[in-house]
Amino acid sequence: MPAVRPLPETGSIFLDARGGDRALRVSWHEESGLVVLSLWRENVCAGSFRLAIDEVPALIEMLRSGLVRSYEDARDRLGIVESA
Repeated sequence: MPAVRPLPETGSIFLDARGGDRALRVSWHEESGLVVLSLWRENVCAGSFRLAIDEVPALIEMLRSGLVRSYEDARDRLGIVESA
């Protein structure tokens, strides 16, 4: 099993909402033109996805639009509760 390498200078780890030892690791590799998204369970990489840097804006836009919809839905639900 390969050793766990530290994150590059630009990277982050996001813990899974289900808890446990699951995490998403995001690391930029400018020298390769890639962003690597890897799924971790404890200290073992369970899978990875290499996204070309020029595709990152589309991923960010999809996440942003989902966040906007989520806030709008929450605001609408709050409005229904307050008017009841």
